[in-house]
Amino acid sequence: MVWYLVHCSANEVSRLESRMASSKLEQRVTALEAEVTKLKDRLEAKDLLPPWWEQIAGTFENDLIYDHAMRLGQHYRQSLRPKPSTRRKK
Repeated sequence: MVWYLVHCSANEVSRLESRMASSKLEQRVTALEAEVTKLKDRLEAKDLLPPWWEQIAGTFENDLIYDHAMRLGQHYRQSLRPKPSTRRKK
């Protein structure tokens, strides 16, 4: 290839570089199109799944440990509420 470039005119070299650049560009576009197709397929597959909250709904049904954790959380949140004043108004 180098030997060929030495014996070519500037015009021929320019055309050869243009073809090589075009070939690289076509390869890159082909790769990008394939990636876009993969991403679209993943999005379509994801659209078929129910939302995450529907997938986990009922996971802790009849779970005593979960119920206890919820009671502890409620107790903690109530402890953060301001206490009513015990002073009497005059």
